[in-house]
Amino acid sequence: MVKKVKSMGIYGMNAFAVDVETDISRGMPTFDIVGMPDTSIKESRGRVRSAIINCGFEFPLRHIVVNLAPADVKKAGSVYDLPILVSILNASGALKCDITDSAFIGELSLSGDVRPVNGVLPMAIKARECGIKKFFVPAENASEGAVFEGIEIYPVSHVTELIMHLRNTKPIQPMIHHKPSAEALIYNFDISDVKGQYTAKRALEIAACGGHNMLMIGSPGTGKSMLAKRLPTILPDMTFNEMIETTKIHSIAGILPADTPLVTHRPFRAPHHTVSSVGLSGGGTIPHPGEISIAHNGVLFLDELPEFNKNAMEILRQPLEDGSVTISRANATLTYPCSIMLIAAMNPCPCGYFGHPTIECTCSTQAVSKYLSRISGPLLDRLDLHIEVPPVDFESLSSAETSESSAEIKKRVDRVRAIQNERYKDTSITCNARITPSATNKFCPMDDNAKGIMQRSFDSLGLSARAYDKILKVSRTIADMDSSEVIKSNHLLEAIRYRSLDRKYWKR
Repeated sequence: MVKKVKSMGIYGMNAFAVDVETDISRGMPTFDIVGMPDTSIKESRGRVRSAIINCGFEFPLRHIVVNLAPADVKKAGSVYDLPILVSILNASGALKCDITDSAFIGELSLSGDVRPVNGVLPMAIKARECGIKKFFVPAENASEGAVFEGIEIYPVSHVTELIMHLRNTKPIQPMIHHKPSAEALIYNFDISDVKGQYTAKRALEIAACGGHNMLMIGSPGTGKSMLAKRLPTILPDMTFNEMIETTKIHSIAGILPADTPLVTHRPFRAPHHTVSSVGLSGGGTIPHPGEISIAHNGVLFLDELPEFNKNAMEILRQPLEDGSVTISRANATLTYPCSIMLIAAMNPCPCGYFGHPTIECTCSTQAVSKYLSRISGPLLDRLDLHIEVPPVDFESLSSAETSESSAEIKKRVDRVRAIQNERYKDTSITCNARITPSATNKFCPMDDNAKGIMQRSFDSLGLSARAYDKILKVSRTIADMDSSEVIKSNHLLEAIRYRSLDRKYWKR
């Protein structure tokens, strides 16, 4: 007689329902798993057999066939160990209980311990959509699955615990629904830690208000990394939907801490410049999210930008425009979201002191040109603000004067984002940086003076269509900061100023 146990699987960002069907019949003792399993699932035969025996049950010495349905979808990972064990015990008669409203996931050790798996949150969401009432998951993943109401999450640490629960001998208590704390996030650093650099702080606030990408150029020790690391302290709080989206990616990537069931703060990812193209964009034999997707709804910081692999840098171009990255392989095409703020920092030359007021640059003109040429024009065009971060003088460093805190700046950022939320409430646009080309004229009106300045600047600076578009969006943000419905000349002039460094360094 065939017995069926419900489980879940992961395909990219989405979970899908899996039926674990087991048939035990007479014949040569064999244990086969079918239904497009990968190597790790085939290896589960040894784990399941040992776990059954070591938990005091008799493993059936008969012909066992386990089918993972639907059979036309590739299954991967060790997530099916627990449902296969339950299905075999159910089919052999060792376990008799009604589990039609339940689903099971988890990896098994040889002794019967239930180990954590990746992707529990999206699987719990899908289980609830499928009408599952009880979801049995590894104990270390239980808090992650309890984010949503409408489904009971049962933590399982050992097979014997599960069996006693199913036999009503010793019930497992379901997890309490997790509610994100309403308390403000506390950071160990503040933007007031950065001495001087008022122009850079202004640009950083503009970037935060509009969700813009930014490039910082400056000599070593000018505070570029300090500024970038403090950007999350002035960004708006995440919405619940953003928390869920981000947590799903971190869960699938296997980087969600056991004590963090829900990501409540915006991610800040700063990969080393040796990161590969796959590590940045995602992929691999078994496709997984890359740094650009793990930073979804947050900040991706690329320090020493010219030192990154050129292919890795160029891969960023399309995801920055689309807000998603598609990975195509022979057996799968997956799309991961990557709505990020890209903050890049770089030195002006290999030695770092080109244009420094007091330290002489030791690089040749050819070396400087070769170094800067590693940043392509199309990638520069996708960085909305280009700012120079000069050395900080002694007076600013030694000053006891307290500058604005992150909390004070965040209040202004929240006010500007509220204006944008109201403006775009009936659209798919989330912030000024995400204004679609078709909506630019509607949402970025200019007065006559601003139009004249834009026309002269476009002709004299030789702006590309994308640069024109970026300047308009940054102008829109500056106008919002000034509580102006129309983009005025002062707003536009400031935005143009943030696009002038490519003329200075790249001669474009």
